[in-house]
Amino acid sequence: MTRTTPPRSADVTAVFPSLARLARTATRLHPRPGSPSRHDSSIGGPLLWPAGQPWPHCNGPHEPDAFPATSPADERLLRQILTAARNRPRSDTLLTPQEQASVERITVGRPWPEGPVAMLPVAQLYARDVPALRPPGSADLLQVLWCPFDHPPENMPGTMLFWLSAALVTDILTAPPEPTALQYPGYLLEPCLIDPEQVTEYPAPLELRQDLRSQVQEWSARQKAGAEPGSAYDQAKDAFYQYELSVAPGWKVGGWAPWSFTDPRPQYCSACGTPMEPLLTIASTEWSDSEPSWIPYEDQAAASAHTAHPDPANPAMVSVGRGYNQQIYTCPAAPEHPHAELMQ
Repeated sequence: MTRTTPPRSADVTAVFPSLARLARTATRLHPRPGSPSRHDSSIGGPLLWPAGQPWPHCNGPHEPDAFPATSPADERLLRQILTAARNRPRSDTLLTPQEQASVERITVGRPWPEGPVAMLPVAQLYARDVPALRPPGSADLLQVLWCPFDHPPENMPGTMLFWLSAALVTDILTAPPEPTALQYPGYLLEPCLIDPEQVTEYPAPLELRQDLRSQVQEWSARQKAGAEPGSAYDQAKDAFYQYELSVAPGWKVGGWAPWSFTDPRPQYCSACGTPMEPLLTIASTEWSDSEPSWIPYEDQAAASAHTAHPDPANPAMVSVGRGYNQQIYTCPAAPEHPHAELMQ
């Protein structure tokens, strides 16, 4: 099934023509549950990884915290148990004795790892599906992996990026290693297919120059008819522009950054000093209660029902921080240069 974003409720460039030059095209990835192959673009799916190339590992450090770690196998089993329980008639026992015993064992947790940790697939994106990638040289495939443990200073999983030429991968690694433990269940992604869709974005309010931002705020405040009194949407001056017209939520390539609890921080390439641009947004949710207008037509019934599993707003079952985004930046002059990442 395709995913289609509803049109925006206003043409903001008709009101503020100066915004037209700030427009950027973002590719919403629209992850959805599926069984991707190594030859598909995917979120959390298997990678077209060369058999002769060592699988990426993170050398840490991985400092234990107050919570026990879990393992990929245990987390998958727990998800299977919970799915089965949700699908039973309400009159039945929530968990069978065997399931209850498994849940209790899983809850105890696993020891934190010692030594290098095998990294987990996050995204595999072919340029044929996402032209906005702009890969270097002859590459046509981006692979993103992360360590399933938090790393300072952002306290989120550290990532590695690899650009490949898919045609050159003839001998494929079919059984990559997995980490023995992961810090949080939300760091193990459910495999998802994607349905790329291009949308137009404009900068978040905090990225506008002050005079334009003031004008946008004044105009936006007048557009809030129907906002629930006392809600965050009702209280924010620039809420209409921010949530309806500027930055699309969810997994995406390119576009503008989804700044939230921090002010914008320009990122510069550590190798050449070029201003970096957003490459990939790893999103904990495809939309929020503040952003219902971005829900694709095809997901609106499930979103309203609040009973679909997995949650249509988070089919990959990923969680960064307390439900934030992990933003990856790359150098537009040389995408192979070291990348940067922020929690937003």
